[in-house]
Amino acid sequence: MKVLILGYGNMGKTYANSFISSRFIKPEDIYLLVRDVSKVVLENGILQSNCYEKPAQDIGNYDILILAVKPQDFENLAQSIKPFLKENQMVLSVMAGVKIAKIQNELGCKKVVRSMPNIPTQIGMGMTVFTASSEVDRKELFIIQNLINTTGKSIYIEDENLLNVATAVSGSGPAYVFFFMNAMIKAAVDLGFNESEAELLVNQTFMGSVAIQNSYSLSNEDWIKKVASKGGTTEQALNVFNLKSVEENIIEAVNAANKRAIELGS
Repeated sequence: MKVLILGYGNMGKTYANSFISSRFIKPEDIYLLVRDVSKVVLENGILQSNCYEKPAQDIGNYDILILAVKPQDFENLAQSIKPFLKENQMVLSVMAGVKIAKIQNELGCKKVVRSMPNIPTQIGMGMTVFTASSEVDRKELFIIQNLINTTGKSIYIEDENLLNVATAVSGSGPAYVFFFMNAMIKAAVDLGFNESEAELLVNQTFMGSVAIQNSYSLSNEDWIKKVASKGGTTEQALNVFNLKSVEENIIEAVNAANKRAIELGS
């Protein structure tokens, strides 16, 4: 299987490295189309001869094209590569907000998969939600999901509109986690810990909490009850959260992110 990655920024590198590390695709079968070859630092055995600046006729021979460019650069890219593409080529897009119909129209390719990954894909712990045009069959979807899963876990959805929700939840979600962690670190420092001690306290607390939550079939509400004893310290903190409507604020924030994702997509 030969894969052409268009754009070699964070996501382009992530996919290339994950495919190779998982041994799903050989380094010599990964090709890159970039703006400036001289600025590209190749990793994991990708061949320099597989790196191009300008599209050529052989683009039509690749099994999968991965669109990893910025959304605002897509139209210019599409104009340059469309003459060389074949209608039945598989296209996987990681561009935020660019809909399947637009990709099909601009490239002339019918088999399009659109995905929304998040930043932990860079360490193989990502969450990706993806959907596909009706022309993509089950076997092809299976291949694409295997590729995506080299970067973490994935969910397939039929409703493309849910990618906006995925953007608001899992795409933006790491920033919400970092925001909450940062607030806890600041509180720990204010109460007497130094910066490094506070970071260790909070980081390990988050990692341990997620690990134990994944180890048992208990709901988050059940875990809250286990930690929050009657009249204890945790209950006091939760009372403040409830008083300040923290849960409602988080839901409102996710809804705001979803609204913005819809605006950007249109």
